[in-house]
Amino acid sequence: MIVFGIILIGCVAIIALYMQQTMFGRLPRGERMNLIRQSPQYKNGKFVNLEHTPDFTNGANLFTALRDFLFVRNSNARPPLPLPAVKTNLLAPDPGQDILVWFGHSSYFMQVDGKTFLVDPVFSGSASPIRNTTRSFPGSDAYSVADLPHIDYLLLTHDHWDHLDYHTIKALRERTGKIITSLGVGAHLERWGFDAGIVAEYDWNSTVTLGGGFTMHTTPARHFSGRGIKRAQTIWSSFVLITPTLRLFLGGDSGYGAHFADIGKQFGPFDLAVLECGQYNLSWQNIHMLPEETVQAAIDLQARQLLPVHWAKFKLSMHDWNEPIRRVTAAASVLQMPLLTPKIGEPVHLKKENQFGCWWELKEM
Repeated sequence: MIVFGIILIGCVAIIALYMQQTMFGRLPRGERMNLIRQSPQYKNGKFVNLEHTPDFTNGANLFTALRDFLFVRNSNARPPLPLPAVKTNLLAPDPGQDILVWFGHSSYFMQVDGKTFLVDPVFSGSASPIRNTTRSFPGSDAYSVADLPHIDYLLLTHDHWDHLDYHTIKALRERTGKIITSLGVGAHLERWGFDAGIVAEYDWNSTVTLGGGFTMHTTPARHFSGRGIKRAQTIWSSFVLITPTLRLFLGGDSGYGAHFADIGKQFGPFDLAVLECGQYNLSWQNIHMLPEETVQAAIDLQARQLLPVHWAKFKLSMHDWNEPIRRVTAAASVLQMPLLTPKIGEPVHLKKENQFGCWWELKEM
């Protein structure tokens, strides 16, 4: 028993030491913490969702969720072949083009009305603090920071590892004009050496005037946050981006909820909604939508088109790697929601018609 106790203490000490690494960021403190305490969303020492959001659903708990994630085998959880990708030259984009280029998962670049935006970039090949785990799918790493032009606005929805990637963010430091992120996330960026003058962090329901006819509104999501053991110390957000010619909804991670209809009534209709459709499970349905709910959320938002993301790069659930896009495509057909399904790197023209094939039906030659 004494030996077991010593081993346990040793393991805890090793984990605690490992989590002191810079890539874990830093919890908010000082003036930032004072600002957080004033947030209507911050209650009893943590941020909370608008709706009651238990961590697990359908009778699941931490033990059953971990058991299933670690031991349920699915031979189709990763693609059988490297994913096809298109290499678009972004270093010198046509300034007259309005395009979106998706990099897999929830990372994408936009050039809209002459400004450039980058959302939740993850180019390190991993969505975990342990580099050899949660590796990206073969073929999905077609792009790196070196392929990007100067970014006017880097948008970070929340601080989870598959959205806030230390190695990518550090590499972007000399290429970024301004960072807009969720309240509390600035503490991580501060530890990573970013000048506080380029980092702007906001609570929900904030309005940010970007100039030149651009406005951003920070809006709710139904999720959680955290890069270590302590959760919900920074907030998680979605963004409404209004440009001189377009209205875009940029969704972070979120379970389905009434907030989508509320945002649609306040800011819609949208020319495009970017919404998560993958890494779901009935055991955590509150924090990640099922694909059918993704389509309904787009309808609630009054979106004219839907771009489903949060799939095709990492295995973070137990479903088939291409099940999310199959299900969201079927639901969109039934509910008559126009869907954009580009390959990784294939440009989406925001003001023109687009045609994409079912590229996810990979077949061995």
